[in-house]
Parts: sequence; C-alpha cells; structure tokens
Amino acid sequence: MSSGWKILEAHANDHAFLVDAQIKMALETEGLKLDENTVALGVGAVLLDSTKGRYFVVKNDSGVRIACTLTIPEWSDWRNGTVLWIHSLYVRPDHRGKGVYRAMYSHLKSKVTSDPQLMGIRLYVDQRNERACAVYEKLGMSAEHYRLYEWMKTF
Repeated sequence: MSSGWKILEAHANDHAFLVDAQIKMALETEGLKLDENTVALGVGAVLLDSTKGRYFVVKNDSGVRIACTLTIPEWSDWRNGTVLWIHSLYVRPDHRGKGVYRAMYSHLKSKVTSDPQLMGIRLYVDQRNERACAVYEKLGMSAEHYRLYEWMKTF
C-alpha cells in the first residue's frame, strides 16, 4: 500500500472526477452507457446534501484522484444504528491491484469501528465480477446471508 495515498471526503471540486468515474464504472461493470447530465446532477445532489450519502476520493502522493466511492446510510431497526452501503466504487485501471480498495475499505471500517452509531458495511456486486468478489472475500466480507433483488424504472 502506498503511504502517500490520501482518502478524503469529496467536495465540489471533485465533481468532474466523480461523474467521469461513475460513467466509466457503469460501462465497464454492467455495459451501461449512462447519461452524463443525469449523472452530473446526481453527483451534485449528493455533494450538496450529505444525508443522501458521502463520496470519498483517494488521491496519490501527487494529488491526482485515483479512486472514489459513495457511502449511503441505511437505518437498521434490528441494530438501532446505521449501516453504510458502499456504492459507486471506482479505481482507475492503472491503480488496480495495488491495495487502493483495501485502503478505502480500511478507512471506512475504521470509521464504523470508532462510531457507536455505525453498525457495519454492506455492498452489492454483480456476481459476474469475479475479481471484485475475490477482493471483498479476501478482506473478510461475506455473501452468505442475503441476495439482492431490485426493480428499476427504465428510461
């Protein structure tokens, strides 16, 4: 892991990187071509309202953005606390396999561990994304309890 990486909460000046990352991630992982204007508005909405979620960016020792993720809070009545969902995870291809996600996950896990109101971390992944599944399992995450189902309006 690079000791020069900085994991920071995203701000308005990260908007263009976040939009670009989401468009690339959707195309790469699901073959979806997202509408840039819609994504720009969606990212902007989160940056303006942290109750919707919080983006984090990873910068290398030169200050270049190399990765990002969005955490979305979900209230758990079973736990009387909040579970953070990892969404919109993207690591630039030239930085994959170098521990960038491990660093982001460790950062988030540290936040959860130190905050009594945070109960855990969840994410979903396309089951065909075997590389990502292997990374999550290596970090101690489990897929044994739940299967995600969804219905989405089509545009």
